[in-house]
Amino acid sequence: MTMAEKKTEKAAVKKEEKPKEKPLEKLPEKPVEKAAVEKPAEEIKEKKVEKPKKKQKGAYSRYKVEERGFVRLRPFCERCGPGYFMADHGDRYTCGHCGFTRYKKS
Repeated sequence: MTMAEKKTEKAAVKKEEKPKEKPLEKLPEKPVEKAAVEKPAEEIKEKKVEKPKKKQKGAYSRYKVEERGFVRLRPFCERCGPGYFMADHGDRYTCGHCGFTRYKKS
């Protein structure tokens, strides 16, 4: 046997081993009917209650407007200078930029 004959035999065997499968036909689905169930009046959803608006953040929380002008509600940082407000933590003021902490006198 020559090489060409061996290749043709292998190809013939492979073709015989793999018969073509027919694609499965999809059966039409029957619509499913749901039984009508009446809901009691207790299960009906109530209207949503509107939440009150949140207080706006930003410059509104740092200043208060009075007749004579603006009043700063929190102090500036002693290290960073004007423009860097300190956070009020009840018993102390803390700078978020440099971490400086000044305790309130009790």
